[in-house]
Amino acid sequence: QSQLVESGGGLVQPGGSLRLSCAASRFTFDTYAIGWFRQAPGKEREGVSCISYSGATTHYADSVKGRFTISRDGANNIVYLQMNSLKVEDTAVYYCAALPIPWANQAMCVPARVSYWGQGTQVTVSS
Repeated sequence: QSQLVESGGGLVQPGGSLRLSCAASRFTFDTYAIGWFRQAPGKEREGVSCISYSGATTHYADSVKGRFTISRDGANNIVYLQMNSLKVEDTAVYYCAALPIPWANQAMCVPARVSYWGQGTQVTVSS
């Protein structure tokens, strides 16, 4: 069974940084785009960022542009989400996901396109 495992979540003060990691196993990592999604209490799950299978294209939600950076390490089957200048409104459970999409853009980086989900990691931004 395909598996995605997130790590790196935690509690951070506003303005701080965290780096999330997503380790993939048991599927052909380099044929899937990988995305980060988040869900805050009482809200729908939303796309935060996606990176294409080759790493050539990336997409960021407007709310995180300029603050978050997605990258992938194909040799080790890991995707990272570097989160800087964190805000209270970034608080959510963050999920890693694999998407069988050809490139990363706003139309593709959506929950309906996801084939596999990780279990999620909590990010809390609070003073």
